[in-house]
Amino acid sequence: MSAQPPVFNRVAVIGLGLIGGSLACAVRRRGLAGSVVGYDKRPDELSLGESLGVIDEAADSLEQAVKGSDLVVLAVPVRATRAVLQEIKPWLDDAVVLSDVGSTKTSFVEDVKAVFGSVSPSVIPGHPIAGSEKSGIRAANPDLFNNHKVILTPGDDADPQALSSLRSLWEGCGANVLTMSPRYHDEVLAATSHLPHLIAFSLVDTLAGEDENMDIFRYAAGGFRDFTRIAASDPVMWHDIFLSNREAVLRVIDHFTHDLDQLRSAIADQDSAKLLRVFSRAKAAREHFSKILSGQAFVTNHSDKQVTFRLQPGGAVSGEFRVPGDKSMSHRSIMLGALAEGVTEVTGFLEGEDSLATLQAFRDMGVTIEGPDNGFVRIHGVGMKGLQAPRGPLYLGNSGTAMRLFAGLMAAQSFNSELTGDASLSKRPMGRVADPLRAMGAVIDTEGGGRPPMRIKGGQKLTGIHYEMPMASAQVKSCLLLAGLYADGSTSVTEPAPTRDHTERMLSGFGYHVYRDGPTASVSGGGELSATNIDVPADISSAAFFLVAASIAPESELVLRHVGINPTRTGVINILKLMGADIDIFNEREIGGEPVADIRVRSAELKGIDIPEDQVPLAIDEFPVLFIAAACAKGRTVLRGAEELRVKESDRIQVMADGLEAVGVKTTVTADGIVIDGGQTIAGGVVNSHGDHRIAMSFAVASLRAEGEIEVRDCANVATSFPGFVELAQNCGIQIAAEGA
Repeated sequence: MSAQPPVFNRVAVIGLGLIGGSLACAVRRRGLAGSVVGYDKRPDELSLGESLGVIDEAADSLEQAVKGSDLVVLAVPVRATRAVLQEIKPWLDDAVVLSDVGSTKTSFVEDVKAVFGSVSPSVIPGHPIAGSEKSGIRAANPDLFNNHKVILTPGDDADPQALSSLRSLWEGCGANVLTMSPRYHDEVLAATSHLPHLIAFSLVDTLAGEDENMDIFRYAAGGFRDFTRIAASDPVMWHDIFLSNREAVLRVIDHFTHDLDQLRSAIADQDSAKLLRVFSRAKAAREHFSKILSGQAFVTNHSDKQVTFRLQPGGAVSGEFRVPGDKSMSHRSIMLGALAEGVTEVTGFLEGEDSLATLQAFRDMGVTIEGPDNGFVRIHGVGMKGLQAPRGPLYLGNSGTAMRLFAGLMAAQSFNSELTGDASLSKRPMGRVADPLRAMGAVIDTEGGGRPPMRIKGGQKLTGIHYEMPMASAQVKSCLLLAGLYADGSTSVTEPAPTRDHTERMLSGFGYHVYRDGPTASVSGGGELSATNIDVPADISSAAFFLVAASIAPESELVLRHVGINPTRTGVINILKLMGADIDIFNEREIGGEPVADIRVRSAELKGIDIPEDQVPLAIDEFPVLFIAAACAKGRTVLRGAEELRVKESDRIQVMADGLEAVGVKTTVTADGIVIDGGQTIAGGVVNSHGDHRIAMSFAVASLRAEGEIEVRDCANVATSFPGFVELAQNCGIQIAAEGA
């Protein structure tokens, strides 16, 4: 491993146990500091650290360790922190970065205040989430922090340079660095680490006092041994942690005790439904977070794994299949099913990460949901007023649809809520729903530029409004109609151009009347939803990739089954037909109020067109792959009136233009669209999808007409909308491989 450039000149580590010793060793071995000095009150450990090469210099005193250092890290028991701070105070310059490695952060901040009177901007508490059953300087391991989380808890006025340097040091040690407030850190750790340890200590202590304790431990199953293993941790360390994080631990103990008492009552009363509800909710939550998060504790954002598509040029596509269920309808089926009276059964549910995040969010609000199991979900509705306050933020993954629709629902609840998402969603504007909701009486806070997270105050009285949408958006319309279910009076929305009407159709299916007067939809508040069964058709947005693939690849023919052809969603078919595509729609029928059909598409010579502006809202999600069709057509294609594309998962106009240029296709970008001259050669190249699933899949389709290999980077989010895309693409003839999946 090549040495990293020094981040600090002299690092002092106070306390050479496992964590302190491992940090010192990692910093020294990786050249992250000019020198590493260690101090420990145990002389034997100190001299051993020097002889083992863990540190460069063994300090005889705290004064010798601290003087001249530009980073001081306390790696001492948390209950000893204040005393050590008092000792080093005379020699600690204000410019020195001061940090620690303790498991409680609020107590560290309080100790700093008690000793110094205030918290300097150069004080940045830290906590590496790493450890070992071994202890002492002999256990020091320079690789201990590789691929582990380190949480930094800087204050609001923390020195940006100090924070950047400390982050670089930990990243140089191989860690993934997160930041959060000290209080939030302690709340998280109390729930996910401290409480489990407390339970393990208590359970082993209880069972050890039983008369049959030898048999209990002799015949214990693996699960018992695995769970109680943590009761073998250092008693003194955990004694200190529990006393230092007293308030947060007591809160989570009280919450857990309350829930445990309810389970006891359910068993005593033979309340089968309650037991099933709790167990199924817990099982589903565990599986959900195992699937869509990184799998390590203390992470609340989307997995940061990197997936790359590698595509070989050319080929034809053929076959007959059904793409996954419609994402828009999957979101709405969970939402309305949860708010309905009775049990709603859903088939064809899209088991993508965004839809699963919506499902989990309602579980977090007390709704019992069984499944999904091969697209089947059973929702035990709680009624319009039956949602319960979630224990934390509602995480909605990468889905702008979910966040905007949730905003309408949560604005009307009696409790506070916070809506969060992954890094991509956190950059997308939410003012377009927050502003009209505020006009209805909602109290909503957002980050700068109206971006997530959205913090919504509960208990507000909503009043119906009439809203003229400045830009066609089904998400805004749906948000306001859902809020209108709870508002006094009528809520009406007028759209400047037709947008998808799944919300209106599904509300009607649940027995809630939606008034329609031309471009205006309205609802009256105060009604109820009645459970129904929903068959989610295949998503036309997912089918679009294969409609274009079969159109542009010579000698191709595909049949796509059970595709939703809602007239507010068929812009992609209309546009492709105007371009000369050979598309047949047959076996048309209506299922659950939604039109469905099978679609046959064959190779065709496409021609460039001026895309009619009235079709733009009907194909807003499908334009990335339509840009590929335009690049393969004869003549010029012009898109206008598509400003909405700039605020999707990415700026889809610019990102597609950049991607096309990367494979040799020149375009002209305009403020509200793009001009593409077809017939240019699609060469090989490297495309950055910027984490946008539709960009990534569009360039997979482009490979069918390419003359060289195309590499598409940052493709992990394809799973958000189209699980199984790679396998389906391979089966029908696209030469695609996913690396890092």
